[in-house]
Amino acid sequence: MATTLIPIAALLLSSAFLLMAGGLHGLLLPIQGTLHGFTTVQLGLIGTGWSVGFLAGCLLMPAVVRRVGHVRSYGVMASLAGVSILLNLLITSPEAWITLRALSGFCFAGAAMVVESWLNERASKENRGTIFSVYQMVVFAGSTAGQLLMTITPPSEFFFFAIGAILYCLAILPTALSTAQHPQPLKAVRLDLRALYRNSPVAVVGCVLIGFVNGAFGTLGAVYAQRIGLPIPSIALLMAGAVLGGSLIQFPLGRLSDRMDRRKVLIGVCVGAIVIALTIVILRPRTPELVTGLVVIFGAMIYPQYAITVAHANDYAGADEFVKIAGGLLLLLGVGTMIGPLLAAQAMEHFIPEGLFAFTAASHLCLGLYTLFRMTKRSSAPTSAFRSVALAKGAAATPESVTLDPRGSETPAEPVDAPSPAREEPPHFAAPVSDPLVSAGIEAAEAESPEAGAEAAGSESGDAIRPDPPASGRRDPE
Repeated sequence: MATTLIPIAALLLSSAFLLMAGGLHGLLLPIQGTLHGFTTVQLGLIGTGWSVGFLAGCLLMPAVVRRVGHVRSYGVMASLAGVSILLNLLITSPEAWITLRALSGFCFAGAAMVVESWLNERASKENRGTIFSVYQMVVFAGSTAGQLLMTITPPSEFFFFAIGAILYCLAILPTALSTAQHPQPLKAVRLDLRALYRNSPVAVVGCVLIGFVNGAFGTLGAVYAQRIGLPIPSIALLMAGAVLGGSLIQFPLGRLSDRMDRRKVLIGVCVGAIVIALTIVILRPRTPELVTGLVVIFGAMIYPQYAITVAHANDYAGADEFVKIAGGLLLLLGVGTMIGPLLAAQAMEHFIPEGLFAFTAASHLCLGLYTLFRMTKRSSAPTSAFRSVALAKGAAATPESVTLDPRGSETPAEPVDAPSPAREEPPHFAAPVSDPLVSAGIEAAEAESPEAGAEAAGSESGDAIRPDPPASGRRDPE
């Protein structure tokens, strides 16, 4: 264990500081925005700004790294993130905060991608599972610790802004001083969204709706708590508790989904989330203990849904398609997180603070009904082993995270027949591979077989996903 972790200790320490800063920054803005009199819609736009910037960082960062290198790119991104949180202190207009939040999302995505690609470079087939597990622990612990900093009674108004800037700056030092070998340039793959839908309609629709809920709650959960009169320390515990609830139940739900149709598990957690959300809407609790308890259960219902959805999509995928599918679904999740805060903010603005949970209940109802409808159109596929995908607030996964995931290298890539010259190419979507789970799969494939290496190289150069024709052991989508 020590021989595996010591070479990447500096990278893990950088990640910890970065995620602590991100967790604090994400919780601080809605709380301070409410105190400054921002409307709920304006606060929702701040969350949308983060998602727009984050997706832009995922798409554009590979080109930046190829131009100036990993160390410079990481230093610039972390520095700009520190500048953005300080400018939040100096400029308190909603328009400025929306723009600055987009900047911080872009910087956070870029910095996270660099660290994750570095970790992927240090991982081998023998230790990738260990490195990925430890990294996910750092993701959860760092983002939660950043949120829990808000339980401190601040000596001055600028205290938390200064702490966030300090953490962003500290994140630069370990990587700047590290002697670890620089990784290869970030990889990018082309994703055919129509092929994604043919592979799993439930996963495509589900990721957008899950993004609605996760983006809305992650941005406006603190606003809801503040509007009902909870003190700031209780708000920090509430938001951290939601992530904790999701992380604790993720593995048991994953094991359950290995033993039955994953769509049934997805419907089950949707029903659970609807029940808790409607309980909050109807009872309108105001005591910190009751609200926190209900929100912890709510977090346990919403945060594992993305991992179950991705696992369901991969049950129907070819052996070489994990990276491409996970990257495409991650982009769809990001689209959902851009839209969700805006819709939920309207519900809170025109009705009651509990309108946030009414919106999540409606989203989960749509997801549950659509999943039930799809079960009448398509039988379940043989399930593969489930591994959780952590998605903590303030620690959104990047395409490089997919590369680091051991699932990207467990099965050798199968050679894909070249398309006929007359075949018409479907429209495709360019997306960078910034999730640490995906790059590793490509590199492992290159090492294991020339054909898989050729296919991975094609993906890196921009080939689109091409759905395989139904084989004897594989179900047709319809």
